[in-house]
Amino acid sequence: MYREQQSFLEIKKFESWLIETRRKIHINPELSEQEWATQELIEALLDEMGIAHKRYAQTGVVAILEGGISPEGSCVVGIRADIDALPINELTASVYQSKRQGIMHACGHDAHTTILLGTLKYLKAHQNSWSGTVKGFFQPAEETIGGAKRMVEAGCMDTPKVDYVLGLHVMPYLEVGQIETREGKLNAASDGLQITVKGKAAHGAYPEKGVDAINISAQIQMAISNLMSRQLSPLDQAVVSINQINGGVKDNIICDEVIMSGMMRTTDETLRKTLKDKIIRVSEAIARSNDGDAVVTFSEGYQALINDVTVTKQIKKIANQYLGEKNVFEKEAPSLGVEDFSFFLDRAQGAFYHLGCGNKSKNLISALHTDTFDIDESCLALGVFLQCEMSLSLLKQEV
Repeated sequence: MYREQQSFLEIKKFESWLIETRRKIHINPELSEQEWATQELIEALLDEMGIAHKRYAQTGVVAILEGGISPEGSCVVGIRADIDALPINELTASVYQSKRQGIMHACGHDAHTTILLGTLKYLKAHQNSWSGTVKGFFQPAEETIGGAKRMVEAGCMDTPKVDYVLGLHVMPYLEVGQIETREGKLNAASDGLQITVKGKAAHGAYPEKGVDAINISAQIQMAISNLMSRQLSPLDQAVVSINQINGGVKDNIICDEVIMSGMMRTTDETLRKTLKDKIIRVSEAIARSNDGDAVVTFSEGYQALINDVTVTKQIKKIANQYLGEKNVFEKEAPSLGVEDFSFFLDRAQGAFYHLGCGNKSKNLISALHTDTFDIDESCLALGVFLQCEMSLSLLKQEV
């Protein structure tokens, strides 16, 4: 499947430690902003390794490891792992099944955390063979509020300033031994959308005396659908979903207010602004034409994740070398899902890639965010190996 380098063979020697660590985290999952026990476990393991660390964003941790060789102009590489779980009740019936009812590591963050711990463990053991600084970002709240933004705002990318940053995500549709990435756009930006439609209440028997906010909201919903299909190029990556519509107080009263809410996702900043302007313009125009009013507000979510091309090329070069070209895939188009690793990429060159964790022969094929999701744990050692090789390459500035 892949070339057995000496470093990989060394990592395989502590594979049982990786599996045990991952299972400890998996058994005791914690929701976003509540990752206190996970934080304490990470800190305890870093203490055992003799790696300095500091708390960030309340439940996050930043580990700092300096190489034993210190030439001038040494490089700083950041590696990110998210640590939170999801409000899902696990149905895998594995020996390491979640012990917390209704909470599960259904997105593989337990694997991400373990891989980063293993990467630091290996780099610590070989500390005197490399120069520069490695920062490990154990990030909370990826699934909700965007813990990456909080960590960046708290200064995790500074002192010393990070030059390059790496991130990964396990993917069950890829077999162990495969990876996937993409040069440039990989994930979308997200924006919450709310449209408040104002009308005028009246008795249902006399509709001409009122302004029907429900009728206006229906026209706006159809106009947004038409906007997406007829005013944007089919090649643009964008989606607008109106997922909640609330209004009305009684069956025989014309509704005077409707609140519509949903999400907008785009992969391009110019398109993001253009689409916002179009939604505002069409909503206000339809409301005015019906003697009503519409107020459109957007709440900014995650930024688009755009991989640095040179770093991505280096990741693919290393993966091709060790996994073989047939196991390294270029994602055909960006995902309209979001990933808050984008906030780290706003501050440093870097790239994000997908690590295969599936195994069809073992029936490990359940999708992310499902109650039967699980991984082939052999992906842990391979993930550590790849993160080590890629980090060392960046520390040498081989890009």
